[in-house]
Amino acid sequence: MLDISMLGTGGGMPVPERFLSAALIRYEGRKILVDCGEGTQIAMKLLGWGFKTLDAICITHVHGDHIISLPGLLMTLGNSGKKDPLTIIGPKGITKVVEGLRVIVPEVPYPIEIIENPSDTINICLDGKGSVDIDTIELDHSIDCIGYSFKVKRSKRFDREKAMANDVPKRLWSTLQKQDKIEYEGKTYESDMVLGEDRKGLKVSYITDTRPIDTIPPFIKDSDLFICEGNYGSDEDYEKAIKNKHMTFRESALLAREGNVEKLVLTHFSPALGVIDDYIENAREEFENTIAAEDRMIFTLNFPESTS
Repeated sequence: MLDISMLGTGGGMPVPERFLSAALIRYEGRKILVDCGEGTQIAMKLLGWGFKTLDAICITHVHGDHIISLPGLLMTLGNSGKKDPLTIIGPKGITKVVEGLRVIVPEVPYPIEIIENPSDTINICLDGKGSVDIDTIELDHSIDCIGYSFKVKRSKRFDREKAMANDVPKRLWSTLQKQDKIEYEGKTYESDMVLGEDRKGLKVSYITDTRPIDTIPPFIKDSDLFICEGNYGSDEDYEKAIKNKHMTFRESALLAREGNVEKLVLTHFSPALGVIDDYIENAREEFENTIAAEDRMIFTLNFPESTS
């Protein structure tokens, strides 16, 4: 089971009902934060998931509405008793920006690793409680900006009949579900001797502050949850979206449909956007399973039972 809370759903500047961009992923009690806009710490405190078990912060880009709360959060993590490493991931230039922000937080009681503009999959180990694979994509915004996908894999299903057919001692069954091979009484036993078919994992994609580009649909393909910016609700704001390198509700929904995702969650709403429900049908006309996020809204994803 994986939980995602939309900590902040606003863009540009905070308004009374919306903090700025941030989302928190929780899996096996550990957490990954996506963006750190103004109000992130307050939202996390209200949510009640804690601070200490945050393992990674993924920044989409370094505009202030996505990163301005980082120094305060780094301080709070230290005050909460965090000692284990923190990974900060971001686009080109993230190292310089984080170093600048840390002028006011020069010392923290945990190591920080910064990964800038990653080109390969990043595996975040969650303190012995599984791991999450993070992939990135370059987006089309006014500055360097990246999107993220988060994948939680599942181990293969245990196959009792296969284990018995391979004469694997029962005392090894549990261990071989967790490690590749075991030497026992002069014989090597491998995990494939007790494991059957693959089981489908979970995928969450997060795309914000960009124009729709051809590389997005294959990147988000088959996501269980697709979190995407909806800076402009009205189709009449199409020209503004082009000028400011953002998207309308309808454009985000078209990406969801093309990417064959399960559910679309719109976020990063312009402070000028009024009642969001007045525009939600613009998205649902293109992709029915669309939800407009609200601050601290929680989505829970369960592993499917079917194999793949």
